[in-house]
Amino acid sequence: MTHTPSKFHLILIKPTHYDDDGYPIRWRHNWIASNALACLHALAMDCRDRAVLGHETEIIVHTMDEISQVVPTRRLLRQVAGDGNAALVCLVGVQSNQFPRAMDIATPFLDADLPVIVGGIHVSGCIAMLKELPDDLREAKARGIRFFAGEAEQGRFEQVVRDAHAGRLPPIYNFLDDPPEITGQPTPLLPGTVLERSGWHNMSIFDMGRGCPFVCSFCTIINVHGRKSRFRSPDDLERIILENHRMGIHQFFITDDNLARNRNWEALFDRLIALRKGHGIPLRFQIQVDVQVHRVPGFIDKAVRAGVDQVFLGLESVNPENLAGAGKKQNKVGEYRKMMLAWKRHPVVLIGAYMIGFPNDTAESIRRDIEFLKRELPLDLVYFTVVQPLPGSQDHQRLYEAGASMDTDMNRYDTTQPVMDHPKMTREELRAAYLDAWRRFYTPEHMATILRRMFALGSNKKLTTANRLHWFSYFYPHMGVHPIDGGDHPIRKRRDRRPTFPRENPLVFYPRNLLRVARNIITAHFLLYRIRSLMRRIRRDPATADYRDIAIREALDNK
Repeated sequence: MTHTPSKFHLILIKPTHYDDDGYPIRWRHNWIASNALACLHALAMDCRDRAVLGHETEIIVHTMDEISQVVPTRRLLRQVAGDGNAALVCLVGVQSNQFPRAMDIATPFLDADLPVIVGGIHVSGCIAMLKELPDDLREAKARGIRFFAGEAEQGRFEQVVRDAHAGRLPPIYNFLDDPPEITGQPTPLLPGTVLERSGWHNMSIFDMGRGCPFVCSFCTIINVHGRKSRFRSPDDLERIILENHRMGIHQFFITDDNLARNRNWEALFDRLIALRKGHGIPLRFQIQVDVQVHRVPGFIDKAVRAGVDQVFLGLESVNPENLAGAGKKQNKVGEYRKMMLAWKRHPVVLIGAYMIGFPNDTAESIRRDIEFLKRELPLDLVYFTVVQPLPGSQDHQRLYEAGASMDTDMNRYDTTQPVMDHPKMTREELRAAYLDAWRRFYTPEHMATILRRMFALGSNKKLTTANRLHWFSYFYPHMGVHPIDGGDHPIRKRRDRRPTFPRENPLVFYPRNLLRVARNIITAHFLLYRIRSLMRRIRRDPATADYRDIAIREALDNK
C-alpha cells in the first residue's frame, strides 16, 4: 500500500498599500519587484527541496506580490482546507505604509484558524527602537498574529517553518541582535509568476550586502539591518545572474543602500564583466551609491563596464543645515556636481533622491532649491519624498518617546504626505510644496534641457532617459502615487476597499473605474508621446551638438 505524503502550504504575500480612495494600489505590471519576497521565496524553496519537514510532508510554496497580483484568498483557503489546514501565512517585507493592508489580508486566514506571521521594516523597526509595542502591533498580537524581527537567513526561516508545522509558533521571533551572514545563502530569486508582472518581464532585484555605517536620523536601515556590513560573495552573484539568465532576466536593481561601501565591489564587478564577455549576457544594472563615490579609485569606470547604466544618489538636500540636522554630514553640496560629472563621462542616467519638509524648509526655500537642482546639477531625474518619522528611525523613536503628535494611520507613512506638524508650514502647505516640486522640476522646458544635456554628452541612453522622464513626471502629479509604487494599467477590485471606507455601489463603481482607467491610460500615453516627440526634435536640431550650460560645461570642456 502506497503512503500518500501530507502537504504543508507556505503562503508568502508581499502586501501593497491603500491609495487615498481606500483601494489597494495594484497594476497589471509594476515597476520594481520586492527583494524581501525574493529572499524569502528562495528560503522557502530551499526548505522544500531539503524536505525539512521530513520526506512524508510535501511543502507547497505560494508566492505573490500584491502590487501586481490579486491574492486568491478563497482558492488558497479551499486548497489548504483540502490538505487538513496545514499552512503558514507569511506577510513578507511589510513596510509601515503596508501594515494596515497586511492586517486586512490576514483577516480571512485568521478566521480560518491558520497561523499568520508578519515580518519587515515596520515590525522590526518598532521592536528595535521602541520600549513597548505601539498600538497597531499590540492589536495585531491580540488577534493572534506572530511577529518576525530581523533577517531570516542561516536557518531562522527553517525554524519558523518547523515550529508552524508542529503548532508551536511563539508570539515573537527576535533576531535583531544577531544579524546573519548572507554569504552562501540560497539565491534570492522570484518565481516566473511574479516576474512576468514586474519590470515588464525582464527586470528583477537582489541585494549584495546589508547594514550601513552611517547614522542618518531618518533612516531605518541601520536599526533593522545593523551598522555592521555583511556581504554576498562573487560566487553568490554569479549564481544569481545565471539563475535569472535561464529565465531571460538581464536587468536588475541592486538594493544595497550604498554599493560603493561593499568591500568586495571590485571582485563583484570583475565577475559581472566576465559574465558579460564570457557568456554574452547583456547585463544592465541600477545601483545606489553615496555622493562620495567618485573618491573611490576605479569604482565608476568598472561599474560601467559591469553594466551599470542607472545610478541612484542620496542627495537628500542642498541645504547644509538640513543635511547636518539629518546626520547626513558625509554629503557635501560642493562635491555634488563633481561627483555627477564623473558619472557623466559615461552613458549613465542619474537619479537624485531629494527630501522635502526638513525643519528649515519653507515653500520659498523649496522652490529655490528646486531651481538650484535644475540649473547647477546634471541630474536626469529627481525622486522627491516628504520627510517622515518612519518607525525604526531615530527620528520616530525621539518623537514617539516625547509623546509628539504623529498620524496613527500607518497607511499614510508612504513618504508622499505630511504625518506631523511642521514648524514653518501647515500640513496643507507642505503637501502643496511637495506637489509643486514634482511639477516645477518636470516642466517641459527642463525636460528639454535634460535631453539636450544627454545628446551633448554623447549618451546612448535615449529611450531609457525618455521613458524615465515620463515615469517620474507622470505618477505623483497625475495619480497621487509615488513613481516607486507605479505601474502599467491600474487595477481595482470593488470588494478590496479598505474596511474603514464604505463599499461602493456596483452601478457607481464600475463606470467610474472604467473612466478612471481610460483617463489614466490616455494621459500617460499622451505624455510619453510628447516626451519622445520632444526628444526627436532636439536630436534633429543642429544646435544640440554645441549645447552648453553650467551643469555640464566642465565635462564638455575636458572632453
